[in-house]
Amino acid sequence: MAPPSALPPSPAADYGNKFGEPLIAGYTRSFGARLPGGERREWLKPIMFSAGVGLMDHDHKDKDEGELGMLIVKIGGPAYRVGMGGGAASSVPSGSDDSRADLDFNAVQRGDAEMCQKMWRVVRACVELGDKNPIVQIHDQGAGGNCNVVKEIIYPLGAKIDVRKVKLGDDTMSVLEIWGAEYQENDCILIKPEDAGTIEAICARERCNMQVLGAIDGSGRVTLVDSADPKGEENPAVDLDLEKVLGKMPAKTFKFQDFKSQAGPLDLPADATAPAALDRVLRLTDVCSKRFLTTKVDRSVTGLVAQQQCVGPLLLPLSDFGLIATAHTETTGLATSIGEQPLKGLIDPGAMARLAIAEALTNLAMVRISSIPDIRASVNWMHAAKLGCEGSAMYMTAEAMSEAMIELGMACDGGKDSLSMVAKAGGENVLAPGELTVSAYAPCPDITVKVTPDLKHQGGSSLVHVDLGRGRRRLGGSALAHVYGQVGDSSPDLSIADLKAAFETTQGLLDKGLLRAGHDISDGGIVTAALEMAFAGNTGIALDLPESTDASDGGVMAALFAEEAGWIFEVADADADAVVKAFTDAGVVAGKVGSSVAGDGVSVRVAGAEQVSGTVAELRRAWEATAFELEKLQCAEECVQSEMAAQEGRKPHRWNLTYAPSFTDEAVMAAADKARVAIIREEGSNGDREMSAVIRLAGMEPWDVHMSDLLDGSITLDQFNGVVFVGGFSYADVLDSAKGWAGSIRLNSTVAAQFDAFYEREDTFSLGVCNGCQLMALLGWVPGGVAGGARPAEVHQPRFVHNKSGRFESRFTQVTIKDSPAIHLKGMAGSTLGVWLAHGEGQAFFPDDAVKAAVLSQDLAPIRYVDTDGNQTETYPFNPNGAPEGIAALCSPDGRHLALMPHPERCFNGWQLPYLEGTGIEAKGAGPWLQLFQNMRAWVDGARRREG
Repeated sequence: MAPPSALPPSPAADYGNKFGEPLIAGYTRSFGARLPGGERREWLKPIMFSAGVGLMDHDHKDKDEGELGMLIVKIGGPAYRVGMGGGAASSVPSGSDDSRADLDFNAVQRGDAEMCQKMWRVVRACVELGDKNPIVQIHDQGAGGNCNVVKEIIYPLGAKIDVRKVKLGDDTMSVLEIWGAEYQENDCILIKPEDAGTIEAICARERCNMQVLGAIDGSGRVTLVDSADPKGEENPAVDLDLEKVLGKMPAKTFKFQDFKSQAGPLDLPADATAPAALDRVLRLTDVCSKRFLTTKVDRSVTGLVAQQQCVGPLLLPLSDFGLIATAHTETTGLATSIGEQPLKGLIDPGAMARLAIAEALTNLAMVRISSIPDIRASVNWMHAAKLGCEGSAMYMTAEAMSEAMIELGMACDGGKDSLSMVAKAGGENVLAPGELTVSAYAPCPDITVKVTPDLKHQGGSSLVHVDLGRGRRRLGGSALAHVYGQVGDSSPDLSIADLKAAFETTQGLLDKGLLRAGHDISDGGIVTAALEMAFAGNTGIALDLPESTDASDGGVMAALFAEEAGWIFEVADADADAVVKAFTDAGVVAGKVGSSVAGDGVSVRVAGAEQVSGTVAELRRAWEATAFELEKLQCAEECVQSEMAAQEGRKPHRWNLTYAPSFTDEAVMAAADKARVAIIREEGSNGDREMSAVIRLAGMEPWDVHMSDLLDGSITLDQFNGVVFVGGFSYADVLDSAKGWAGSIRLNSTVAAQFDAFYEREDTFSLGVCNGCQLMALLGWVPGGVAGGARPAEVHQPRFVHNKSGRFESRFTQVTIKDSPAIHLKGMAGSTLGVWLAHGEGQAFFPDDAVKAAVLSQDLAPIRYVDTDGNQTETYPFNPNGAPEGIAALCSPDGRHLALMPHPERCFNGWQLPYLEGTGIEAKGAGPWLQLFQNMRAWVDGARRREG
């Protein structure tokens, strides 16, 4: 059979599959894109934030109407008896009686990321069919399970649903459980009957379940029948008028107790000093380093991440915002930020709402967005709303949030509630503080226009404080109050007009390039914000803060620790007055409060009197202490101790590139007869899109090849010059790294023969990254024939095993490239540079010392982990998996086959790197690892010339 349609040379490098023409990747509405045929396509702004963000085609913002005969289809995972407690479990206090324990258990959800990804790929494949997209309507399944999602998609026309058509993961489920269980990773879609074959083919390719439950019948009712019951048609389990179920519901009346704050005045101990208080605050989990949350999640997947959590030369987790690009070859993007201030709500719920919005916006202001009216927010409400005055507090919060957002001109477009924030303990109700979390997101015209918190200290820098508290320094609900077991009775607050004016002024200063660094003031107050900037920049700081304009606010402690909203900006000395004037002209209080300084010294004064002194290293040690203790609970303790030791006196990594990265020549990109590269993925793979993008940008032609295509014979490897095995978690790696994927090849004789033939051809190359690297080792492709031309026997074959730390590691680490036969690394030997990695099983393991010796003597381990001085290392965290000799890659003796654990396909643009200073790389320039892929293309072109 003919192979699938080639992944086309799209300016967005966003590719389709064999079922139809791909679409160009989305931009925000204010940008748009020109399609290859000349048509201009406008794109809808992001619509929701829930653990992730995305874009959608403007044409998809409205769902089409259902019609008679349309099929009701479920795609995704099978049904399980989970989530049956549902809303009932969220209505009563946790632990209130013995029956509650059963209710809690029955309410448990479960997640299957691999099944969710399969379903996502089905939906995306349909979307990428463009005008031939078969999906008329789509609803994700959540609360209420089938009972809810099916009713919604058949409203108002109605349908008869056969409960036995639902795919079960548990055959003992009753009709009620099948109908009501809240199993996830499942969508309900509406399609035309003639499109059923298309959906079925896509689902088969992605190995995703598909079931047709019924068809729209015009009855206006939802009728659930059990075809396994002889009398099922006569006695339906459900037979309801949809209009009465989903039509206009009568208004409900709530009766609340008036909110009255129970907090008293702040009363700090008489012996509390600024240094002692600072030590406590820096160790508080709300303030301390978030190292324990950062490295165990993949922060580079997709290759679209332009700003993750870590910043500065030491890559500390202090970023104020997240940022993704809309495409691999564009610099438009989408920024996200979060705001929450729950302890202030114990004093004043309205102030809490304003401060939560302010925190989200003071974070978001650090990156250039299109405009405030383009900001959208998802809000999460967490209150024990049925107890005491909590319902009233929640209402006050909602009113204040609404008023603030209207004044700002931004919008809230969705959210989630958790309204049972109470547990029964010791005979009393224990309530969590009522909380509003604001997750904001907005389009970015240019993802490279941003500032991060790390001080740069480039030839003289001033620190400017933008004060939205207008001189007040209220300590209520602060981290300082928290560490002394108190709340306080005077909450910080702000004027929304000031917030808007300050935000817009900041955006203007970003445009002019007048800001070197910036950080919002939040948990821990201004002293913490300033110190975090010093920690991240690894440089000294000198502050002299004014006291509060209101003597009742608390003197020195208030000047240091009050959490009034605002920013600290680092600016050039020559620009400081202009920056201050820009804010004061906008009616916002601002002033110079200090400077960044060379060296490691810290000096913090209030009204000229020194309150805190020391070094960046010792204060950072206190800030990191809690994080390292939490790390010990989830990581091998020897690795934690090693990283703690490394953090003392830590130096930035030093780069040394022996080549100059550059984008591929336009003539090469325009060539008609490009090298064909199969981007091979298996279920669970997640690195194929970014790999396709860099293959295209290197001047080759990427093709999306699922293992399903090879197994069913719809495509064969003899059509390709190269194959790339991508990263991810094939078969969830439940059998250890890549063993399921290897089995799907080795246990199918036809497919195994194809792979062997491809490997032996002298005009082919292969690359394996992460999971693909693990696969190539299991297949024996690397190191290949190291002894007399024969591959090692399986028991002697090197492979990759669990990291020494015992957990998944996501880091931007340093490697050096050594002389080797690898055609992929030509001209790169001698370079020391950074690269993203993300794996749980990356430790090279050699069961045979003779094979290891042969690998080293023949230069078949071309990439090694190095420390900050560029020396090959086995020390954690510089070597994040404990690989012997720092081995990060293996290649074959003829150099055609390379397998590496790091992710070069996420480092081909400058903006994909987390820190650029000292690298010689520009944000809008080529990334250092594009060269690896250009080398592969050049090798194929050379082989063709030799054959010619």
